[in-house]
Amino acid sequence: QVQLVESGGGWVQAGGSLRLSCAASGRSLNTYAMGWFRQAPGKEREFVVSASWSGNTYYADSVKGRFTISRDNVKNTVDLQMNSLKPEDTAVYYCAADRPVLTRHGYWGQGTQVTVSS
Repeated sequence: QVQLVESGGGWVQAGGSLRLSCAASGRSLNTYAMGWFRQAPGKEREFVVSASWSGNTYYADSVKGRFTISRDNVKNTVDLQMNSLKPEDTAVYYCAADRPVLTRHGYWGQGTQVTVSS
């Protein structure tokens, strides 16, 4: 069983930055991909970014060049540095883990709200 707990969400003005963190517990996540999805009100959950255990990353086009994912395989944490935030980034952000690749049917955290004001 895997538990994922997000933190770091909040309010920020457009152009600002936030750093989200996700702490995993319950089991080792070696061989798992980890990453982030987000869900805006009335919308389906969408992929943001994933990172493999070995460090390969894949970003949604909407966040390339602005968001950066990082993993600490010793502490079992994954962070998301979000720069140049836009109002359209407003959503609940969910940490996720799955094997062998990240999908919408893996483990999920409780989510953390990110609100970007114009």
